[in-house]
Amino acid sequence: MTRLGGIGDDRPNGPGDDLLAVARGIADAVDGLANLWAVAAQGASLRLSPHQLRALRILEAEPGLNLTALAEGMEIGPPTASRLCDRLEAAGLLERLLHPHKRREVQLVLTGRGRQVLSEVAERRSQALAVVLAGMDPAAREALSRGMRAFLTAQGGTGAQTDEPLP
Repeated sequence: MTRLGGIGDDRPNGPGDDLLAVARGIADAVDGLANLWAVAAQGASLRLSPHQLRALRILEAEPGLNLTALAEGMEIGPPTASRLCDRLEAAGLLERLLHPHKRREVQLVLTGRGRQVLSEVAERRSQALAVVLAGMDPAAREALSRGMRAFLTAQGGTGAQTDEPLP
């Protein structure tokens, strides 16, 4: 086990402790990134909750989902998803359309304004991240990029194991 001492006192005492120390360091970095992400998103022209942004991103990736599929994708109940969509629709970010082939099904589709807000949030987040990356040594940035690709590969994500930096 790792002793709980002062800063920098994470010396491993047994197998697997190195991984736990690395995991704790990464968790701290993820917390910092999550804060950066939230602050950048709140600076957009339309303030949305992380839950609302997630719904919009899901609908951007899979246009035309129905309410049940959105609820499942967000791991929330259909009534919660319905209220969430009510708010997004009232804000002009999504619309409910009748399915062209299934009379009883409603599709959820982003409006132009919804796509615009997502684009603005993505741009603000990228700019905020670029500021932090600019403060890093180029070798550290490249190592971070390689590490993130390896993480995505190990997680089973889309990051192919290459020597090219992440886009």
